[in-house]
Amino acid sequence: MAHGVVQVTNPSSSRWRRRTGEYGTLAAALEAAGDGDVLTVSPGTYRENLVIDHAVTLRCADGAGTVRIAPQSGVALTLRAAAGVHDLLIEGQDSTAAALLVEDCAPELTGLRISTRSAVGLEVRDGARPTVRRCTVDNPAGIGISVLDAAGGLFEDCEVVSAGQSGVAVRGGGSPRLERCRVHHASGSGVSVTGEHSSVEALGCEIYEIHGTGLHLSQRASGHLTDCRLHRTTGDGVSLDSDAVLAMSDCDIHDIPENAVDLRARSVLTLTRSTVRRFGRNGLSVWDPGTRADANQCEVHESTGDYPAVWVSDGAVAILDACRVHDVPDALFVLDRGSRADVVDSDFSQIRNTAVSVSDGASVQLDDCRIREAATGAWFRDHGSGGTLAQVTIDDTATGVIVTKGADPALDRCTVTNATESGVYVSAEGRGTFTGCRVTGSKGYGFHIIDGCRSTLTRCRTERCARGGYEFAEPGPVTEDCTSDRTAAPEPDPVPVAAAVDRQPAAQSYGLLGGVPQQRPAQSAPAVPAARESTEVLGELDALVGLDSVKREVRTLIDMIAVGRRRQEAGLKAPSPRRHLVFTGSPGTGKTTVARLYGEILASLDVLERGHLIEVARVDLVGEHIGSTAIRTQEAFERARGGVLFIDEAYALAPEDAGRDFGREAIDTLVKLMEDHRDAVVVIVAGYTAEMERFLASNPGVASRFSRTITFGDYTSHELLSIVESQAAEHEYRLGDDAGEALLKYFSALPKGPAFGNGRAARQTFEAMVERHAMRIAHVAEPTHDELQLLYPEDLPEIP
Repeated sequence: MAHGVVQVTNPSSSRWRRRTGEYGTLAAALEAAGDGDVLTVSPGTYRENLVIDHAVTLRCADGAGTVRIAPQSGVALTLRAAAGVHDLLIEGQDSTAAALLVEDCAPELTGLRISTRSAVGLEVRDGARPTVRRCTVDNPAGIGISVLDAAGGLFEDCEVVSAGQSGVAVRGGGSPRLERCRVHHASGSGVSVTGEHSSVEALGCEIYEIHGTGLHLSQRASGHLTDCRLHRTTGDGVSLDSDAVLAMSDCDIHDIPENAVDLRARSVLTLTRSTVRRFGRNGLSVWDPGTRADANQCEVHESTGDYPAVWVSDGAVAILDACRVHDVPDALFVLDRGSRADVVDSDFSQIRNTAVSVSDGASVQLDDCRIREAATGAWFRDHGSGGTLAQVTIDDTATGVIVTKGADPALDRCTVTNATESGVYVSAEGRGTFTGCRVTGSKGYGFHIIDGCRSTLTRCRTERCARGGYEFAEPGPVTEDCTSDRTAAPEPDPVPVAAAVDRQPAAQSYGLLGGVPQQRPAQSAPAVPAARESTEVLGELDALVGLDSVKREVRTLIDMIAVGRRRQEAGLKAPSPRRHLVFTGSPGTGKTTVARLYGEILASLDVLERGHLIEVARVDLVGEHIGSTAIRTQEAFERARGGVLFIDEAYALAPEDAGRDFGREAIDTLVKLMEDHRDAVVVIVAGYTAEMERFLASNPGVASRFSRTITFGDYTSHELLSIVESQAAEHEYRLGDDAGEALLKYFSALPKGPAFGNGRAARQTFEAMVERHAMRIAHVAEPTHDELQLLYPEDLPEIP
């Protein structure tokens, strides 16, 4: 019942339409009112469920906030006409209904205060297009503002002051426009947009103090934010997944404890003239094939955690154009086959660890970029990892460029200056092509290439390198037209007599202290190392952590081969087991290592000529046009002649939606080569269990070529601990008190999804512990010998 009266006035000048009256209830006044009428409401509380279905105007007689609409249940106010509602206080108590509902109309709402504990504070649906100005929503029990069912509208200078769920939720094709709005103290998401055709446009808005994600777009939703601020969340700042598309320009994302921006599942982000700062995990995190982030004139800085500022993995793509990344632990990490980062005219500076890291088959393209004040400028870590650096300058680093474990980048006209160690360091079968590159002012060597790595250097130049311009192991790089400003080497340090007795001659060193190595022809091949005894290799196999069933399978194969040989020597028929194998299991379970040892064992038994391992993947076998795939597959097979051809992720050769895919040509070629040269090469195919079943069924001859399948199980927590302990011992660290128990709990709590890295996860955990240990000890004035070695539970990284 009303505490006052309602006056209804028809402002029309026509005599037969002039109508003025006073009514005791709002419902009575609305029933009497017609289009164009004005309802002037006296102060008071009206416990009525109002429905406005005429184009009337409601306003307060004595100013804003003096009229309170507060029914006991149900929707407090429903609008179904182009009405005007101004300055009311609306309250609702129904957990199953909205406090204010706008349906299929375009009203004007101004100065409303919705203070409620309803399912939704303000709900707009069924194609409604309201204009909402200077309204506030306080709904700690549910959603603040909900826009759905192809509705939209303009929201200007509005504020969601609290929400028990999302501050603003858009779904079912809703498309609101928010201007100068504020959303804060919400749970779940500040703004959530879900579903195809659902979108949000925001200009000059602020999202903050969110218990959850600041902005979440999913399931083909889209958004466009301009001049917005997003900060102080407990989850990610911006999260996109499932084909969502978002454009952000002139925005500021800061003080985020998790990922500032996280993209997954084919989502696309365009980020322009925006700033990402003070984030706990990744500033920009991009995952999954088809996912893409395009940043232009952006700045990413001031990380508060221990994670890379930009993370690109699992086949995603990131493009940075005219961007700055600084004051972070690591700048850009690109990993996994198919992942790529293209960086143009950008700066990486004040990087505590690595500016650019490329691993697990990923690639990068850096053009006209600048890297300075980093521990490592660029690190290409392993087989299949590479890309191109063109006209990149790297200044004030410990090491300018590192290439290891079969990585093969191309550097063109790059400059490395003032490295405290080497300008360029290549080891562990790393390769790399260096053209027109220059190393200046290194306190170590200019180019330091060890382990006989076959890099190619053309027209390179070194200047003022303290230990020398070039230091190569033999056999080593191929050089052409390389120069140095130092050609004379000082006398080597004298060797103590006792140390010289019975010492074997050292490998010849080339270019020591500035000399350019003698050019060697590109076709010279490294010498084949002598095969180890089978007992030695089997001992290394037994020393691997876990893998008990795998070891039994391998030993069974070896025993069959050995007994078959003895039967032949005794004049008996020998079984001829097929030596080709299928390895199934999760990543990081040691499949490549076991394949390498298997090849060595077969070589020690004279089953294979060399026993070397050639590792390939789809990208190495499948060409771009008809006929090129067979050539690539034959070339890979020839490289493996006398050894093991290891095909990782072999199921990628037989995708489910193959169509005209050339992977089938690679399989057909491989099957024929395995038959024609059955004793020359052992083929091992590897991948996830279910996917490998599909691969074996892709060709009638495939399954018959492989003798057996060996399954590599996931490591247990104790086995992961053993890997960390072995890594620690190898690098002269030790686990301190309670560290082992803490690691067991850590590994037990780690998510064990399909992409869990197993041994790689253990190694990454150890590396993270070493980094955190370094950060802790760096502030100790005179650390003891134990302090420099001991790792404690506090050095463990957070569980991702």
